[in-house]
Amino acid sequence: MAEKTLTIEGVEPLLLFGFNDTYLRTIEAAFADTRITARGQQLFLKGDEESIRRIEQVLGEMTRILTRNGNLTERDVDTVLDLTTVGNGLPRADTTDVVLFTPSGGVIKAKTPGQVRLVESARQNDIAFAVGPAGTGKTYLAVALAVSALKSRQVKKLILSRPAVEAGESLGFLPGDFRDKIDPYLRPLYDALEDMIPRDKLAAYLDQNVVEIVPLAYMRGRTLSSAFVILDEAQNATAAQMKMFLTRLGPGSRCIITGDVTQTDLPNRADSGLVHATRILHGVDGIDFVEFNRGDVVRHRLVMDIIEAYEKHEDEKE
Repeated sequence: MAEKTLTIEGVEPLLLFGFNDTYLRTIEAAFADTRITARGQQLFLKGDEESIRRIEQVLGEMTRILTRNGNLTERDVDTVLDLTTVGNGLPRADTTDVVLFTPSGGVIKAKTPGQVRLVESARQNDIAFAVGPAGTGKTYLAVALAVSALKSRQVKKLILSRPAVEAGESLGFLPGDFRDKIDPYLRPLYDALEDMIPRDKLAAYLDQNVVEIVPLAYMRGRTLSSAFVILDEAQNATAAQMKMFLTRLGPGSRCIITGDVTQTDLPNRADSGLVHATRILHGVDGIDFVEFNRGDVVRHRLVMDIIEAYEKHEDEKE
């Protein structure tokens, strides 16, 4: 492995590197087994010699574009990469399905057909429903899409919600303060956010209400503008709650609703707002439904077999 240090001169590093080093992560993903670290005006490159040489070419061309135009866009970076890598015979990794670069240097991308459809749907529609079994990555991918929208300043805040149906939505009898009461039901959303946003920044976002994680019952009466809103475990929302949630959306807002209609905790499955919405909202312009199946499962290999066994049992009962 070779290493090289570059000093950026003549342009503003923040504009060259992209917000939160987005452009650097895009370059890094385009070259296998390379690492780019930014510190002030210096870049530290680590990888094979050929990749480092080509990364220098990419950065040089990006610098020229930035000097000429005064700004740099994601499309500029993609164009430079295509010309510099593919044009010179070096295969470029596909970054079109990358949703988010994580603080640890990893990437979150669509891995299954259902996940690919959800990414496309969320980018083309204001409201997307992701419906399917557990273990298909619906919630995690939805949170990644929301964080990506926040980081790229497409929205001003994130709101993540779940019905706390196990606590009867009242939460009053549970011990502790408000956060103590709701944390067990919202913990999966916190876990996903902690993978995608540095801990100190997430704490600041939560304090400033840039990121809100709230039970569904607390959404009533609000109007949500310039927000990315997620309703998770939507099979546990009643039809009235689903209508209330969907009518919260204001100008500039987008929404992803996730759930599994086979796992509702409501007394009567027919009361599920997710089942009801699936039935009456098909065909509404700007709303899309993405169906996941056991082929999209990304957890332990046994999860797919467990889902298949339960589906077979339900079919036999009918």
